[in-house]
Amino acid sequence: MNIRLFDQLRFISLACLAAIACNTFADTKSDMAEMQKQLNQETMSSGFQVEDTAKIDSYIQDAMKKNLKPDVKQPENWQPGYTCDSYYRHYYRYNYYGYRNCLYHYRYYGRYW
Repeated sequence: MNIRLFDQLRFISLACLAAIACNTFADTKSDMAEMQKQLNQETMSSGFQVEDTAKIDSYIQDAMKKNLKPDVKQPENWQPGYTCDSYYRHYYRYNYYGYRNCLYHYRYYGRYW
């Protein structure tokens, strides 16, 4: 009888631990869902914008003074008729360095890839 009581207590203890863990996980999950919702709202409220166009212009001017040649290889997934803006707007994520290099290539050669 003593062993059976021990098994029952162990079962109750495990059940209580499981309930606490589930409750904590549910709270965390709802908090994460709320944070994701807020992040989505912030992202959708701002359009596609280059963070610092002055920084890109400064880079291009310095690179042209130093006579640095831009990348000659076109970016991955480049399509005929794309411009730097259209490519990076359709690209799955914004890439600052890729956008900067595209603009530099265009200003250096006067054409896109």
